[in-house]
Formats: sequence, structure tokens, C-alpha cells
Amino acid sequence: MPVDHNLLMLFTVTTIVAMITPGPDMLFVLGCGMRGGPRAGLLATAGVATSEAVHVAVAAAGLAALFEAVPLAFTVVRVLGAGYLIYLGVQMIRQRKGVESELPVAGEGRMSGRRAFTSGMVTNLLNPKMVTFTIAFLPQFIDPRLGQVWLQFAILGAILILLEFVVDGTVGVLAGRIGGWLRHRHAVRRRVDVATGGLFIGLGVRLAVDR
Repeated sequence: MPVDHNLLMLFTVTTIVAMITPGPDMLFVLGCGMRGGPRAGLLATAGVATSEAVHVAVAAAGLAALFEAVPLAFTVVRVLGAGYLIYLGVQMIRQRKGVESELPVAGEGRMSGRRAFTSGMVTNLLNPKMVTFTIAFLPQFIDPRLGQVWLQFAILGAILILLEFVVDGTVGVLAGRIGGWLRHRHAVRRRVDVATGGLFIGLGVRLAVDR
């Protein structure tokens, strides 16, 4: 395997520490799980992991140099990502349908699995900071002297995605079980919707103003 074993061990430990620290991805999956159940939490995680695979490919190909060559591109993508998060939050807060019409079929929550997956993927894809983080993080554990840099990127990226899926997926499933309990407590559930919407809006604003 063309990866330094000491660097691989350090990478794994560092990634685990980073993953268990609550961040935008974990909070997003938590919100989706609480609103849509365990399945939505897992699919939101799958969406985030899918976008992370794209980020790894971008990092390996060096395409993020576009942000350095064209600063406006970074701003545009950042604003789009922030806008999408804020839109999701507003939709949650403005939900006015009757509770009965919102109750899930066969135990599923209001947020469908498809929407959870798409939202997780799009939100993460439109966050240029995830691209820049991946570009800054992965190369620290790659040794060009071993050759096959693409393969090194692929191996580290696979580990990163696997750990993200395990950690965030666990959060999504546990949050989903909480959501199942909340579905029978309509007033509490409404407060959670508002709180989750506010969380998404806050994340969007943070993404928009953070430089």
C-alpha cells in the first residue's frame, strides 16, 4: 500500500477527533434525523459523504486552484451554499400544515429520505470551505516520494468518508429515534422544527459571513 503507515495512523486518529467534534455536517444530520427519523438521518449522512467524495476528487485534481485564480468563484459558491441552508431553515419554521397531514407513513418522518440525501449532498457541495479544508488536510498525510499520489488520496479519502459515515450516521440514527418519540408529542415537535430551522439559518448566516 503506497501510504506511510505512521502517517496513516496519525491521519486516522486526527480524523476521528475531528469527526466527533460537533460541526456543521453533524448538526445538519442531527436536524434531518430529528425531523425525518433514522432513515433520513442515515441518508443525510450518505449525502454528505457523497459530496465529500467529490471534494476529495477535487483536492486530488487540484481544481480548487480556481478559488485562488478567481476569488469571485469562492464568494459565489459560499453565498449559494449559505442561501440554501437559510432556505431550508425558513421552510422548517414556516411549516403550517396540520399535524395530521404531516404524520409519516410507515414510521417515516416529514423529511423524506430523498430530500435528506439531496439536502446533505447539495449543502456540503456548495460549501467551499469543505473543499479548502480537504485540500489543506489530506496533503499533510501524503508522501510524494512513495509515488501513486492519486492512490494515496483515494485511500485517505476512503478512510475519511468511512469515518464520517460511521460518526454522523450514528448521530443521525439516534436523533431519528428521538424524532420518532417526538412525532407523538406535537407541541414539542413543533418547537424542535423551529429550533432546527433556526439552527440551519444560523449555519447559513455563519457560512455567509465567515471568511
